[in-house]
Amino acid sequence: MSTMLIVEDNFVLIPRPNSPELSYNTVSYSQRNEQARELTWLLTSLRDTLAQLKRGLEDCCALLSPSDSAGSTLALTTPRNEIVKGHTTRVGTRLVRGLVHLKLRTLPPQTLALDPSRPVRVVALVRLDSLLARSVDLCLTLEEHTEQQTPPSAPYLASQLRLLSQYISEATALVKGPPKPPPLNPPRPTTSSSIASTRSRDQELGAQHHPQPPLDTTWTTSSVSLGHFTPPLSRNLSLYLTIQDACLVLYLRALEPADAPVNFGTKLALAIGTTRRLEHDEADRIFTYRCDDESHLEGESESRSGSKDNKEKEVEVYVREKVRVESADPSLLALSAKLMALGKTLGLARRNLAAVMGEKIED
Repeated sequence: MSTMLIVEDNFVLIPRPNSPELSYNTVSYSQRNEQARELTWLLTSLRDTLAQLKRGLEDCCALLSPSDSAGSTLALTTPRNEIVKGHTTRVGTRLVRGLVHLKLRTLPPQTLALDPSRPVRVVALVRLDSLLARSVDLCLTLEEHTEQQTPPSAPYLASQLRLLSQYISEATALVKGPPKPPPLNPPRPTTSSSIASTRSRDQELGAQHHPQPPLDTTWTTSSVSLGHFTPPLSRNLSLYLTIQDACLVLYLRALEPADAPVNFGTKLALAIGTTRRLEHDEADRIFTYRCDDESHLEGESESRSGSKDNKEKEVEVYVREKVRVESADPSLLALSAKLMALGKTLGLARRNLAAVMGEKIED
């Protein structure tokens, strides 16, 4: 309806002309149309992003399991001493060769030779290989959908990109590995009791502000079977392999049954201070260790070690000595850097799609 104005010209009512204002429906339709065009353009441009992601993931698979390579030979030697000295060869997710000389303080010297007919699978690398394979398959599926005449809907594409992001994040976390155990800093002996008490208070305050991460007890059920070595060994020894910071890490633990009797000489030596237990983050703690079918703890009854019941294979142990050896793997280092770059590329594509859809990314 037109708006009328009263002017002082013989009191004639002159109608005001209507301004060219757009109705709400017209503006809403225009915005929806513009958003649809932006979404169509973005879905088309995502083809290049998916192709880039697929090529990057295929490169990661090639770094982990090269088809034309004899494997990576990695040194397994403790720095500044010869407690552990040796090497191993990794081919894909398995260790196919290896020779390690041990001079642990709580066990007699021994040599571990890996049986080539029984390679050791690294659990973290097996999971990583599975995640990379699923990521490549997902990229192939998305490429097939985007090449069709009718492009996939935006919600479907967003959900598939979210799944791909989860795969890449899990793969990056596997290469990163669990946190390293905190170093032990025993207080140095001093002649001043005040300095010692001050240091102890500082350590207590530091422990309160920086709590230690929980211990990783995966080794209690996932240690390498000693039957993989020649000759097969049945020692109080646990070998656990994992990945930390793109490095192959070997944990060696000398075990002792928790109910094993302690002879009088050891008790006397500990009492008078001529000997002391080795200090590490797992000392004086009881762990439930699951023995495999080809090894048992010395001092354990034969009926218990020979039983086929899983509960009968479990025994409570102390960790008398713990040694950590790491070896940087160039292929895993390159794989880690590439996964981080792919994660950033995928994150940018997801944010752009969410912005056009008017939604927020939910990880």
